[in-house]
Amino acid sequence: MNFKEIIKSIENENYQPVYFLNGENTYFIDKISDKLLNSVLEDSEKDFNETIFYGRDSNPEMILDVCKRYPVMSSRQLVVVKEAQHLFRNLSNFENYFKNPVPSTILVFCYKGKKLDKRKSIGKFLLKNNFIHDFDPIKDYQIPDWIINCARENNIKFDRQAIVLFAEFLGNNLSEIEKNIQKLKLLIKEDQTVDIDMVQKHIGFSKEYNLFELTDAIAAMNVQKAGFIAHHFGKNNKNHPIVVTISHLYGFFTKLMKFHFYKEHMNDQQISGKIGVHPFFLKQYKQAASYYNKSKLAQILSHLRHYDLMSKGVIVPNISEKEILKEMIFKIMH
Repeated sequence: MNFKEIIKSIENENYQPVYFLNGENTYFIDKISDKLLNSVLEDSEKDFNETIFYGRDSNPEMILDVCKRYPVMSSRQLVVVKEAQHLFRNLSNFENYFKNPVPSTILVFCYKGKKLDKRKSIGKFLLKNNFIHDFDPIKDYQIPDWIINCARENNIKFDRQAIVLFAEFLGNNLSEIEKNIQKLKLLIKEDQTVDIDMVQKHIGFSKEYNLFELTDAIAAMNVQKAGFIAHHFGKNNKNHPIVVTISHLYGFFTKLMKFHFYKEHMNDQQISGKIGVHPFFLKQYKQAASYYNKSKLAQILSHLRHYDLMSKGVIVPNISEKEILKEMIFKIMH
């Protein structure tokens, strides 16, 4: 089951005896465990029938001892193991319980940051019985849609630039996205559309000095603006590390190269899927494609590899990031 299906089954009180929630998408893991904590038991039942363990401070014997007891004045009990990844060396101790769980116990493992090896017997069993649920980080091109859906659930609207700025700065940190959307909901008027100025004012992102604006300036061949932003980055390298800037630009130009190969044979939706960007961004790629042909892009990618090595002191030692950025942007745009 995917995230939405699991939430729906909990709302319908179709509980599993074991939920092994694992993967890098900690947001979904937290949401499901919170949903279970808020749904399985009435408040009056929780004192005797809800137990929360933390993997770092627990051991299998403690957890299994609670799992095997019977609920008190309730039809079920809930046992949640947070930070269960710290028990990875002792997971085999739970295998017999997983094979024969107590029907009145709901056991939840929040195994964050990694996935259980499904080649081992315990992983095979959990997979076979649909007790294990994998949650991977959402893809970059899926983030704008996720922001739109989260905003819709909170009854607010975003314009395109505000969505892009959120996606640019918060990436796939879904918890931060949700928290900031809820913050905006409290600050804006009813039926007001969130724009880039509101995001900058209330959330604190700079609309002038960020990687999206730099990429936008480069894509539009706005040499003056790109140089101005690069100058700011160079003076504030703690907030704008050059390695992050180079990595971002390398990703953009790699996708732009792919765009050139697909643009004659596919529609916008197909191209978005192929190059891994949301359709929101295709306008930027179409504009950039008119200035940077495939030959130029090959040179730019070579330049970026060169400046990456330079920034690490491999080619020219003792050169400032400010000078590297200045020269790199010039080479890209000339």
